[in-house]
Amino acid sequence: MMYNTTCLGVKVSAGGGDFLQTITAANIGSLLTAGIGPLVLASIFLQLFVGAGIIKLDMKNRVEKQKFLEVQKVIAILLALVEGAIFVMSGRTPLQPLFGSMGEGYMVAAGGTIALHAPYTMLLVVLQIAIGSIIVLYLDELVTKYGIGSGISLFIAAGVSFSIILQFFGLVFGGLGSPGVIPTLTGGEGGQPDASAIPDAIMILLPFFFTIIVFLVVVYFESVKVEIPIAFERVRGMVPKLPLKFFYVSNIPVIFASALILNMQLFAGTLLANVDAPWLGYVGSDHVLRDGFLYMLTPIHGGINTRDYFNTLLNAQTPYYKIPEWAHAVTYVLFLSLVSVLFGVFWVETANMDAKSMAGQLSGSGLQIPGFRRDERMLEKILNNNIFPLTVLGSFSVGLLAGLADLTGALGTGTGILLTVGILYRMYEQLEQMQAFEMYPMIGKLV
Repeated sequence: MMYNTTCLGVKVSAGGGDFLQTITAANIGSLLTAGIGPLVLASIFLQLFVGAGIIKLDMKNRVEKQKFLEVQKVIAILLALVEGAIFVMSGRTPLQPLFGSMGEGYMVAAGGTIALHAPYTMLLVVLQIAIGSIIVLYLDELVTKYGIGSGISLFIAAGVSFSIILQFFGLVFGGLGSPGVIPTLTGGEGGQPDASAIPDAIMILLPFFFTIIVFLVVVYFESVKVEIPIAFERVRGMVPKLPLKFFYVSNIPVIFASALILNMQLFAGTLLANVDAPWLGYVGSDHVLRDGFLYMLTPIHGGINTRDYFNTLLNAQTPYYKIPEWAHAVTYVLFLSLVSVLFGVFWVETANMDAKSMAGQLSGSGLQIPGFRRDERMLEKILNNNIFPLTVLGSFSVGLLAGLADLTGALGTGTGILLTVGILYRMYEQLEQMQAFEMYPMIGKLV
């Protein structure tokens, strides 16, 4: 409902389907203009401060972890107000008179009603955007506490799924920058398609085919895992296996890395608009980064017109320094991969997924590794030989896969597909652990 509700005082046509909105489950101009951006960015700030030791918190202590969550909530609310102000002041959410206008200053309707002055209209829109993000914050708490999985993850999956369906209809019927398969096959002189109609239609559908390919590749990598044999101390003969997935930290590193890059793009596009520092970031008239160092770290997403997108990727150059777009693409993919590794390592340490925490949990459950003495330190050493490499390699690979998938021009963006598949895969596993399919056969049939 919030996604499709336009803020009072904003032009209805202000929204769009760019990369930023797809990843943050946002719709510019609606109550979800900022989406989950403030909440994720607040978590990033605290993760960095705790990981760097700037803030001294023991995440294994329940009281201190509760403080962490409370501070995160306060920062998220403040960031919701800040991002709302940036969207309004940068012109990304064009305003309109509430009752009609008479020149500058106060706006008067035909019946003589005095409407809001422009600054008050801006304040009203900022508050609506902030309230939308705050509602998302509390919805995330509800889902995390009473539902299945994470609320943030659910919102991302919903936003990406909506984007894929919307863009697919654009491919078939035309619109959103695509000529459309049906108009192409039925067009031509006298309503007859020309000789190139079928090749053109296949070219138009390429983003959909790339979407399927990215989906299958992500599903394959989600199933890759390392299995460590373990045994119960008091039960002889039972040797189950502890599965450690190749994507050990799941898609968390890419969520944080993408949110950091996209918020950096949003803040830089506004702050550098009136600063003469093109080497840092050259901002166009639309308050969007077009060149410079920061631009090289931003994602490339050319819409769903395949021909124009690949032409831009291969031949276009930045307007100021004339840097080829393919160099921009390579820089973005490498940066996304390296930042994903950084967040992956931080997440393992703060989420009790490191070797020491895992060893303590296994030892406390009466489990050991066959062939080794019953010592928690030995268990930690063996687990660390697998967990740390999986954390680094898995985080780098998930970032690399997301970046390369983005370059294909797949519907919903490659990163969006990667996140959505991972989120739904985790939800399926949680439903299996809860034996939901046995308790509710209709859910099993649906899945």
